[in-house]
Amino acid sequence: MASSSTLSIPESSDIPQHLAIIMDGNGRWATKRFLPRTAGHMRGVQAVRRVVEACGERGVEYLTLFAFSSENWRRPKEEVSLLMRLFMQTLEKQISKLERQGVRLHIVGDLSPFEPRLQEMIRDAQARTAGNNALHLTIAANYGGRWDILQALRKLMAAKPELASQPDAIAESELAPYLSMAYAPEPDLFIRTGGEQRISNFLIWQLAYTELYFSDDFWPDFGAKELDAAFEWYRTRERRFGRTSAQLAR
Repeated sequence: MASSSTLSIPESSDIPQHLAIIMDGNGRWATKRFLPRTAGHMRGVQAVRRVVEACGERGVEYLTLFAFSSENWRRPKEEVSLLMRLFMQTLEKQISKLERQGVRLHIVGDLSPFEPRLQEMIRDAQARTAGNNALHLTIAANYGGRWDILQALRKLMAAKPELASQPDAIAESELAPYLSMAYAPEPDLFIRTGGEQRISNFLIWQLAYTELYFSDDFWPDFGAKELDAAFEWYRTRERRFGRTSAQLAR
C-alpha cells in the first residue's frame, strides 16, 4: 500500500504520478449543440480514449476517472440506462486494446446495483489486465468518497473487532489499507472539466494534499492539448506538505 501524503512526503516531478479527473460537461456540451444529452456521453468516451493515450505517452502511472457517482442514479432513467450500456460497450471494445498497451484496469465503487452481466464483464476485464503495469487506469463507478470511507471502516472493524473497544488505536495506517484505492499513491493532480469548482464526493480522503485544477472545457472537448495546459499549471505549484518555501529551497 502506498503511504499517505499526510504521513510522508512524496517526490515531486513535472508530470503527476497520479492524475484524477472528474469528466464533467458531457450533457451541457450536447445541449449547447442542440443535441440530446446522450450524444455528449458518447463523445465523452472518445475523450477518455484520447486522455488515456496521452497520459501513457507522458509517463503518468495512475489515471483515475470519475465515470458514475453514487449520486448519478438521480438522473433521468433513460440517461442512466444509456450510461450503463456505454459502460458495457466500452469494456467490450476497448479491453483488447488496453491489454496490448499494458494498461491495468481497476473498477472501484459499489458494484452490487449493476446487472449481473456488467459485473461479470468488470471482473473479466480486471482479470485480463491484472498482469499489466504500464498505466493503472481506475474507473470510479457508483463511487462516492463518503461510501469509500464508510466501507473501509466496516471492513476494518470486521477484520479487527477488538478496535471497537479501543477507538484510540484506530490510526490512518489502520484504515487506509481498506480504502478502495489502497493500491495507488494519493493523486498529485485533480482536474475537473466543465467549469464547476468542487470535488463532488470524489476521493475525499485521497485528495487531502492534491493540487486542484478546474477547466472550463467540457469533457468531450478535452484532449492532449488541454491535458498539457493542466500539467504546465501543475509545474508552477509549490507542493510544501506543511513545510515552508525556505525549506524547499535548501
